[in-house]
Amino acid sequence: MNAFVAPTPASLRPPSQVMRLSRMGSMFPTRLSFLRSLMRRLAAEKVKVTRPVWEMSDDGFGRAVYSLDFGGHTYSLVAISTDLPPEMRTDRVIAEAWDSAYVLYDGVPDAAELDRITANAPRQEAGRFTERDLVLSRANKSVRLFAHVTERLQAGQQPDTDMIRSVGYLMRTTAVYGNGKFGIADRRLIADRPGLEGPFAAEMLTVWLIRNFTHDLAEHVGGAPLDDHLKRHLGVGNSTGLGMAPFLVTHPVLLNNWMLARETALARVRAIPVLQPVQKARVLELAKRATQHLAQWDVPDVDHQRRIEKLRADWAGVEASIGLYLNQTYPLDTLMASMSQRSEDVQELMVSLLIEPFGDLVDDLCETMGDTIGPLSSVIKDTDTLRVLLEQYFSWAMEIDFSAPAEHQQFWYVSEAKQEPRLGDRYLEPGSELESPLDIARRIVSLYKALPLQNQSVVEFSRDVSGHGLAIERAQLVMRYQYGEIQDNLVGVGCLPIDMLRCKLSFFGASKFDPKSDRWTRITLCQGAPLIGELDKGADDWWLPVFQG
Repeated sequence: MNAFVAPTPASLRPPSQVMRLSRMGSMFPTRLSFLRSLMRRLAAEKVKVTRPVWEMSDDGFGRAVYSLDFGGHTYSLVAISTDLPPEMRTDRVIAEAWDSAYVLYDGVPDAAELDRITANAPRQEAGRFTERDLVLSRANKSVRLFAHVTERLQAGQQPDTDMIRSVGYLMRTTAVYGNGKFGIADRRLIADRPGLEGPFAAEMLTVWLIRNFTHDLAEHVGGAPLDDHLKRHLGVGNSTGLGMAPFLVTHPVLLNNWMLARETALARVRAIPVLQPVQKARVLELAKRATQHLAQWDVPDVDHQRRIEKLRADWAGVEASIGLYLNQTYPLDTLMASMSQRSEDVQELMVSLLIEPFGDLVDDLCETMGDTIGPLSSVIKDTDTLRVLLEQYFSWAMEIDFSAPAEHQQFWYVSEAKQEPRLGDRYLEPGSELESPLDIARRIVSLYKALPLQNQSVVEFSRDVSGHGLAIERAQLVMRYQYGEIQDNLVGVGCLPIDMLRCKLSFFGASKFDPKSDRWTRITLCQGAPLIGELDKGADDWWLPVFQG
């Protein structure tokens, strides 16, 4: 292990730099991402996956069960494949039928439990579930690629590599639900289990098993095996919309812990005084991989494709210069500092690159990314202290002119039909009276303006002036969780929810972001990840995967 100078708070990038929407929307997955840490854990335990049930018709409709022992417990993915009419296939959350549905089950389901899940999983929200059901999901086929793969296999051929590369998945999920949703198990029931204690670990395990099912299903319908190198590039697609965005606002402790772990990892590697030859070679190798990954990333959206092309061009210049820094003292610190005039896309790609080769220095931070005890807030006793604190930690909010209509044009609410977050226009759409309290900046400014000139206790102030409880709570939290607050106006016309989506999805381990608007995106998970028989090799070397055709 390298000797390194332990990072101090001053050596971390400050929240004022990191916690802006545009930068959060430029993030890439790292080795701290939840899928990566889960794969390392599965590999360390030498987990074996079995398939005790495969009841599937020739055309691929039926049910299957995959089981594994992990962390002292047994889990099973129950997969249900149905014959879905084309006119019912949609990625929208209002859908009521899907090509496939899944439950991650606590244990191995007996015949009665398997029948129960078979009846209820395809109904998703309308189904009935129990505490044995840990995660609920559903997915639709990439019809064009699934049909192509199975037809080629039936003809005794492997599928076209260009199609495999351009699509990257056989199915895409439209939801992966955990934590008590629709009657499934509460998170607390599994939060202390080895292997599942990290954020979204059960959901990521589900996605990895779904990926394996999609491979098996295609091979079953095609009547022949897919080449392993093709299967490795076939991940699981995902369509994610506004439902994910508010999580980062309503879970400031988790957001802080995720961001703090990432920033601490960056600070640790920047503190390495000298690189060994093998480490220099690894940095250069990964920089080249990033170039190849970017070259294989194309999306239909014109604006985002233009952004990718600019990143490709900028990164080409960066890659050519990296070697100039690696022989210097504190090479990675100097290299990162040289990125200061580059775009945020380039900077955040460099963050991800620099963290990647140094698992021995940073992997322990994965254990700090959960929230096992809940928020620990500091008590603010009087309004003078509160005023000083607001001026210190929320100066960014004070710069926003909330008297301008554009600065509070949008409002968040929860749809009555699907119980999912939505974003409305305050001046064009009804429902603002049902607004969800995600307007943190506006509430902070309102609190600041309401503070009395003469000092009094916060308890007395709260009693005399109502409506500021949430703002006071956020002020009490920010002293301890400084990376827990998004430092932007989330109800202004300039707020792009896609930035919050990309931030959260990067922590999942997503790549190949494919925005369909500023409110929803498609992504790929598990692309390049080890197959179920490969957990003993290459389980941790799939950062920014590159398709080798």
